[in-house]
Amino acid sequence: MAVNGEVSFWYAADGVPEAGPALPGHRDVDVCVVGGGYTGLWTAYYLKKADPSLRIAVLEQRFCGYGASGRNGGWLYNGFAGRGAFAKRYGQQRAAAMQRMMDEAVGEVIGIAEAEGIEADIVRGGVLEVARSKPQLDRLREHVEAERAYGEGRVELLSAKEAAARIDVAGTIGGCWTRYGARIQPARLARGLARTVRELGVEVYEGTAVTAILPGDAHRKPRAVTPYGTVTAGQVLRATEGFTAGLRGEKRTWLPMNSAMVATEPLPAEFWAEYGWEGREVLGDFAHAYMYAQRTADDRIALGGRGVPYRFGSRTDSDGSTQVETVRQLRRILNRFFPAAAHARIDHAWAGVLGVPRDWCATVELDRASGLGWAGGYVGSGVTTTNLAGRTLRDLVLGRDTELTRLPWVGHTVRRWEPEPLRWLGVHAMYAAYHAADRQESAGRATTSPIARVADLVSGR
Repeated sequence: MAVNGEVSFWYAADGVPEAGPALPGHRDVDVCVVGGGYTGLWTAYYLKKADPSLRIAVLEQRFCGYGASGRNGGWLYNGFAGRGAFAKRYGQQRAAAMQRMMDEAVGEVIGIAEAEGIEADIVRGGVLEVARSKPQLDRLREHVEAERAYGEGRVELLSAKEAAARIDVAGTIGGCWTRYGARIQPARLARGLARTVRELGVEVYEGTAVTAILPGDAHRKPRAVTPYGTVTAGQVLRATEGFTAGLRGEKRTWLPMNSAMVATEPLPAEFWAEYGWEGREVLGDFAHAYMYAQRTADDRIALGGRGVPYRFGSRTDSDGSTQVETVRQLRRILNRFFPAAAHARIDHAWAGVLGVPRDWCATVELDRASGLGWAGGYVGSGVTTTNLAGRTLRDLVLGRDTELTRLPWVGHTVRRWEPEPLRWLGVHAMYAAYHAADRQESAGRATTSPIARVADLVSGR
């Protein structure tokens, strides 16, 4: 392994950015956005486009794209956290409306990238998911059937041969494919969005950690407190995702779940001749502790999975460094899926955190009484969901009553996570159970392991 950390592989070619100018002192603006990842940047972009007169400030503790936006697997796809729960709680029709918006959001991101000249290695090859055991195949078929409830023709069920014709993953016994997905280079999308919002006139302050977000009342506006000054605004929007626990009073709001990735060296033409992947689909599976992967623009495999799921006390990593054992786990997945890559060098390993609410459902909110808003809890499906969140926050801030503001995730409430050590014990026990279930199923179990069903129940998924 050549590099461990240094934020992520996605910065290797262009270099890790230096933080831009910090907040120069106290500021008063119309909208303050805390967090310079996709959620914050999309929100600033759509607000400024809708009303160029708005004074908008984005506060970022390191540099824009430092968090999950610059470390993820590059899956621009239509999945979102909480669809099943939303359907049960708010009705199938409202969940279907959000799913349709998510389907359309894939094209929205691609269209904005083209219009703004953001080069992010985007290829719309769709999403291929494979099953490598009988229980996985059963879950895959259940998934396809569930997708049909949201519209016919959205997902194709594939035979083993049809799946292998796209990507010849070893051991595949079935698959499914949807057109609502694309491969991206995530850090370049973040950098391009940051450049674009600056050009629109948004004030972006980097190297500016926010220590507290304070609500407004009848006598005072809401504000974001930093070591360099306080930003007062009509609305303060929290867009901090996996780093939310670092804010005062937010330790148990969302759990920072770890996910890790590796990138191989560029693989030779004969490898790709054997395995295909000509469509540049993003690739996943139906294991309980699932993997995700893409073929990069320079012909590497970038592959991710959970690794060590959670650090005690909601701590986060140091610039993306990950454990050696996690790298070994991801190497084993790579070897199982692509035996011909067994001797390929791992050039880069890294990790990041994603935000997980207690009910595993993403949310958007704006409380007019306090002037505080937020979006997040994407549970790893944020590349596209952040775009929908940004447009939804725009409409909420501007006081619009739109189809976006009536989506079921707007105003959705959820209880907080348990205190330590219950939080740490619960998450680690849950993923130990998922790994045990995967081992049982790989060893020949014919149905989904009951261990996984118990873990789902306990986790609140």
